[in-house]
Amino acid sequence: MIIDGHQHFWDPARADYPWMEAPEFTPIRRAFGPSDLAPLLKANGVDASIVVQCRSALGETEEFLQVAAANPFVVGVVGWADLTDSGLGDSLDRLRGAPGGGKLVGIRHQVHDEPDPDWLLREDVRRGLAAVFARDLAYDLLVRTRELPAAIATARAFPQAHFVLDHAAKPPIADGGSAEWADRIAALAACGNVWCKVSGLATEAVWNDWDAERLLPFVEHAAQCFGEDRLIFGSDWPVCLLAGSYGEIKNALEACLAKVGPRVLEKAFGVNAKAAYRLSAS
Repeated sequence: MIIDGHQHFWDPARADYPWMEAPEFTPIRRAFGPSDLAPLLKANGVDASIVVQCRSALGETEEFLQVAAANPFVVGVVGWADLTDSGLGDSLDRLRGAPGGGKLVGIRHQVHDEPDPDWLLREDVRRGLAAVFARDLAYDLLVRTRELPAAIATARAFPQAHFVLDHAAKPPIADGGSAEWADRIAALAACGNVWCKVSGLATEAVWNDWDAERLLPFVEHAAQCFGEDRLIFGSDWPVCLLAGSYGEIKNALEACLAKVGPRVLEKAFGVNAKAAYRLSAS
C-alpha cells in the first residue's frame, strides 16, 4: 500500500485559518476536500492518505474523523486537541468513540507558532502528551529549527512514545540550508522513537525556482539521520500547490529517495507510516 503520510482538507468559507491570511496564500484560500484529492491519488498511484489538522479546533478533528469514516482512502487522522486541558483524556476518549474514531492515529499542535520556543516543555503540555501516549496515539511535531531543542528534550522524556516530525522541521532551503538545522535534526533522530516526514520541502524552497536537485541535500541528510525505517513520504497537499502540482511534488521526492536507496524509497511510501501511526496491516 502506497500511503501519502501528510495531507489536509479545509474550507475557509466555513472556518478561520489564521496562517492562511497572508497574501501569498491566496491561490489556496478555497475549499479542498476528499473529492479533490481522490482523483490525484489515483492518477499518481497512491492508495491511501493521512489527513492532518489545519487549525486549533476540536470540531475540525471531529469533522476529519467523519470524513475518514466516509472515505476509505483516508486511513488515519492526525487531529488537534488541547494539550493544556486537564480534561484532555476524556476529550480523546470521546473522539475515539465518535464516528470514524478508530482512525484517530495522532495529535498535532502548531508549536512553531507559539511565542515560547520551549512550549513543549511546559508542565501542562507534558501532562497532555502523557494522555495522548497513554492511548497509543502518536504526536506530530510541527516545529522549526528554533523549537528543535524542546522537541529533542520531549522525545527523550517519552522514550516509549511515537513522535513524527513534520516537514523535516522546515529546513531553510530557500536560504541554502543551515548547519544549526542539520545538527539539531541529527540530535532528534538519535531518539529512536521519532519518525521524519519528507514533506513540505518544495514550499520551503523558492516556489517558482526549485527541482529535485535543490531538495536532494535535505532529503539525503534526513535519510542519513533517520535511516530507512523512519522516513515517511507526505505530499503536504494542498499547501504544496503553491510550489507545484501533486504529481510534481511526488515525483521530485520519489527521485530524491531513489537516489538515497531503493529500500529507503520503498519504505518511505507506506511501511514506515504504518509503523509510526500503528496502522493496521491492511
